[in-house]
Amino acid sequence: MKEFKRITVTAALPYANGPLHIGHLSGAYLPADIYVKYQRLRKRDIIFVCGSDEHGVAITIRAMKENLSPQQIVDKYHHLLKDTFQKMHIDFDIYYRTSSLLHHQTAQEFFKKFYDNHQLIEKETYQYFDTEKQIFLADRYINGTCPKCGYENAYGDQCEKCGTSLSPDELIRPKSALSNSVPIKLPTKHWYLPLNEYQAKITQYIDSHPEWKNNVLGQCRSWLNDGLQPRAITRDLDWGIPVPLKDATGKVLYVWFDAPIGYISATKALLPNDWQKYWQDPETKLIHFIGKDNIVFHCIIFPIMLMAHGDFILPDQVPANEFLNLEGNKISTSRNWAVWVHEYIHDFPDKIDVLRYVLTATLPENKDNDFTWKEFQQRNDSELADIYGNFVHRVTTLLHKYYDGHIPDNIDLQVIDIQALEDCKKAVQAMGNNIENFRFRDALAEMLKIARIGNKYLMDKEPWKTFKTNELQTQTTLYVAAQITACLALASQPFLPETYLKLKQILNLPDYDFQNFWSSNNTFEILPSHHQIDKPFILFEKIPDEIIEQQIQKLQQTPKSHVMLKPFKNNIAYEDFDKVDLRVGTITYAVKVPKADKLLQLTIHDGIKERTIVSGIAEHFQPEELLQKKVVFVANLEPRKLRGILSEGMLLTAEDSDGKLHLISPFGEPNNGSIVK
Repeated sequence: MKEFKRITVTAALPYANGPLHIGHLSGAYLPADIYVKYQRLRKRDIIFVCGSDEHGVAITIRAMKENLSPQQIVDKYHHLLKDTFQKMHIDFDIYYRTSSLLHHQTAQEFFKKFYDNHQLIEKETYQYFDTEKQIFLADRYINGTCPKCGYENAYGDQCEKCGTSLSPDELIRPKSALSNSVPIKLPTKHWYLPLNEYQAKITQYIDSHPEWKNNVLGQCRSWLNDGLQPRAITRDLDWGIPVPLKDATGKVLYVWFDAPIGYISATKALLPNDWQKYWQDPETKLIHFIGKDNIVFHCIIFPIMLMAHGDFILPDQVPANEFLNLEGNKISTSRNWAVWVHEYIHDFPDKIDVLRYVLTATLPENKDNDFTWKEFQQRNDSELADIYGNFVHRVTTLLHKYYDGHIPDNIDLQVIDIQALEDCKKAVQAMGNNIENFRFRDALAEMLKIARIGNKYLMDKEPWKTFKTNELQTQTTLYVAAQITACLALASQPFLPETYLKLKQILNLPDYDFQNFWSSNNTFEILPSHHQIDKPFILFEKIPDEIIEQQIQKLQQTPKSHVMLKPFKNNIAYEDFDKVDLRVGTITYAVKVPKADKLLQLTIHDGIKERTIVSGIAEHFQPEELLQKKVVFVANLEPRKLRGILSEGMLLTAEDSDGKLHLISPFGEPNNGSIVK
């Protein structure tokens, strides 16, 4: 593995259109912070940059909802985001803004270099235009039916239900999200980055990183297998970075293009005279911490932008995490099904480290994982309080009880004592190795193992019994236990920063060379003999059941007050409804569609013959539970190919306030082919 002189770490720029939830922390920011804290302790040359993503349609939509200007929205949420990160001890070297003048200039410089070097495609295309609002519609301003799963309120760039990336032209029955009118198409000129010209080069780059996570490589190769296409880097919008050309009035840089450049502009703001070496020196290791929804942008599109520019290094690692669910359901900002971090801080101001601990223990590193309040309580009580806190309190209390808070000076290390210290040394080395390889859950387990080692050591040595019968053994035991406690404190810094500071106070920790701490030669004699420690206090208190129940009730009330029901549609004539042919059928065959997590291929007997329907319900039903079920389906929907399979209809389901789908089935046993009226 190549040794680098320095490391540049980025964390995905959060949209400044809402607060942070625990899924955001779990996806990118907490793993990045742990990694950076560890590298700083090792005296590595490292910078940690992030900032608010303040452009794009998501901002303007929020502005319309809150009846504010886009600038007011980004000001409001930028400060909330920054404050939340600080209180969670996510310690960026700089938390910047893409609305800054420096960022505008940096992004425009990228565009101008591409433009001047004839690396862009300029073409006129027909795009949707809202005649009532008199504006071209950004993809997010267009709604319609998803061609993949049939969801009727998909956006023009993505279906939120099945997750498929879309273009407005793919939507069925598109309409303007601003006026609910049917848009028309008018010509407009834009500039495109020819991603297809970099297909071979980016494929070679991806293939050169077999050490990347399987989920990252899988998503990248899926995109590359489909073939890259030119992608517009400008759009018609009144909020964003103006395209720096005379004939581009009313056009801005597409947010996907300007946002990752925000990492570079943030570094310029942090190190105006020294930023180049963190982005252009091959001796620098570039690491992007992101969630899985950003994999393609950080592994394919942004690297292509850097390749096209020519002066920048490419990412060496992109350790993307999967999604964190909440109480068995996907986190949904639109339904308020989330644990908002700023609300957690308000409710649990003294338990910042508890959230950091629990989220680290449940990081969705290789697959989606689940956060539950019961597990939160259980980990706090049984791991932090009973194992970690209990060990520290026993050791510090015994030191005060027997030696007035001084570290004993008369010791005689036996095999059991040396073995305990050696076991701690191995745990520390394993912890460091796991962090270096982005295995943060395993690293956290090694940290807790130190407390487990300490507890077992105390139980084996029983100093409270030997104090009167074997003074030398008692002094040795508490000397070793004190070193284990100090080891635990130092190992906790990347994970539990507030707890470390409390332990530093209790143990009166002296300055320590952390390079030596991670060394295999470390003997863990951290607290010298005669060293005075402070009075102990409780590090972690158990959480009462009623506190957890309050959080569960708060969450359970959310769907009832934020029911995800779409507004009723405009009235239609009976003749329009009569055009829809709804029939009863029986599912005779069901199987998952290969390489499509959300799709099932169904065979339905319609009373005359069997027909195939592809439906986006795989996350809600297992194929075997659907067999022989009576269902209602649209029989006269125009056939359409989904993943190469001709689908001849649409299955009817109902979505409840929790986002769960339920089959629409007839009462009784009507014959297949019966008409639904």
